[in-house]
Amino acid sequence: MSVPRPAAVIVLAAGEGTRMKSSKPKVLHELCGRALVDHMLAAARGLDPERLIVVIGHAREQVQAHLDTTGSDALAVVQREQKGTGHAVRTVLESVGAVNGTVLVTYGDTPLLRTETLAELLATHAAEGNAVTVLTAEVPDPTGYGRIIRDTTGAVLEIVEDKDASPEQKAIKEMNSGVYAFDGLLLADGVKRVGSSNAQGEEYLTDVLSILREDGHRVGAYVAADHVEVEGVNDRVQLAFARRVLNTRVLEGHMRAGVTIIDPASTWIDVGVAIERDVVVHPGTQLHGRTSIATGAEVGPATTLTDTAVGAGAVVRNAVCEGAEIGAEATVGPYTYLRPGTRLGRKAKAGSYVEMKNAEVGDGSKVPHLTYVGDATIGVGTNIGAATIFVNYDGVNKHHTTIGDHVRVGSDSMLVAPVTVGDGAYTAAGSVITNDVPPGAIAVARARQRNVEGWVERRRAGTASAEAARRAAASQDGGSSHPEDLPETADQAGQAARSGERTPGSGK
Repeated sequence: MSVPRPAAVIVLAAGEGTRMKSSKPKVLHELCGRALVDHMLAAARGLDPERLIVVIGHAREQVQAHLDTTGSDALAVVQREQKGTGHAVRTVLESVGAVNGTVLVTYGDTPLLRTETLAELLATHAAEGNAVTVLTAEVPDPTGYGRIIRDTTGAVLEIVEDKDASPEQKAIKEMNSGVYAFDGLLLADGVKRVGSSNAQGEEYLTDVLSILREDGHRVGAYVAADHVEVEGVNDRVQLAFARRVLNTRVLEGHMRAGVTIIDPASTWIDVGVAIERDVVVHPGTQLHGRTSIATGAEVGPATTLTDTAVGAGAVVRNAVCEGAEIGAEATVGPYTYLRPGTRLGRKAKAGSYVEMKNAEVGDGSKVPHLTYVGDATIGVGTNIGAATIFVNYDGVNKHHTTIGDHVRVGSDSMLVAPVTVGDGAYTAAGSVITNDVPPGAIAVARARQRNVEGWVERRRAGTASAEAARRAAASQDGGSSHPEDLPETADQAGQAARSGERTPGSGK
């Protein structure tokens, strides 16, 4: 069955959505990486319509700003007063004029509706030569929905609202989704004739069906294969349900394409995520935004990646990464935080309790544990010792640190930016590096150690430490220390050590 290109798709997204109980417009609530309205726009784009139109009304400034931010190609038409679905469509046609061809009308709160289902609706519409074709679904419990009443030929006679249905009609399980394919010119004529003499004082698009049928035109219907597709989102419960359904659909797509997902029940993947074959996704993983994972990589468990690229064969465990690039065969984690601007080279490592921001780590370089790297460039083959801090912020400005190739930064070093450590250089453990280190040099920037012997027995007499020290001293020289020769206070001991003078009892 051929699918004609629609002349226009109109997405109705002007409602307030009061049941969401939110200051955010209903159509901007997100699931699986897109706002509700964006899911519907994506499905509509799959039909390659000549025109894509979205009707906005409630909180239109927010909705328009969202469309602008996402670069939407849809024309936004403002329905300044929300007077029903018929009024919304009439507003569009008054703005753009009558459309010659098929016009598809759908909604911004139906994120599960697939392009394939809309295409089947259009194909049925064209094949049967209908003036309008209704997308319907058979639901287990149709309570609250309008029932589809057909004649013996299968054409739609009318749509009866639940409150007006007879017992026989209530038994019908085929319901109206509110999605329609119209002959554009007939729609333009019919929508002008819709009245508002109802309890709500609104113009309903369903009335156009009656008008066209009374004019002698055929009204048909296409039954969706899965009734879940046509369910709208009106509150947070339905939003959560739609999120779970859509996530399952996304996961199944990846698994059928060659991705191993160990526990789908605890894995969440946005629709915009790209995953290549032979990737393994472990439990508790969330992949968001424009994240991409190359073949053979392993991600998780307990990992959240947002807008992050993971190279082939890389391993990322127990990590949070945002806007990062992880090179092929690199390793990240456990308990690692990669912030925006972080780039790890091939076989690089960001280990446990490491945080990086705006940092480039060269091929084969390692930052194994307990380290902060901010605003830095690290060359190839370099090792950063444990508990190293890249001191990048002076309270006003951020500064950059450059570490060369094959450098060894000692544990507990402080690198105070801006500073450069040349190729092949070393820094001694515990150093505070404030000046550039030439290639091949070792930088030692720490106070000389002074030991004040016997201080504990003198100043902490009676403690377990003092008793342990006494026993150790006795075992070493068969005697005891002489507390009377020790400094009277800790301050005196420190002062003696700093002065470089021989401290009584120091053994120097």
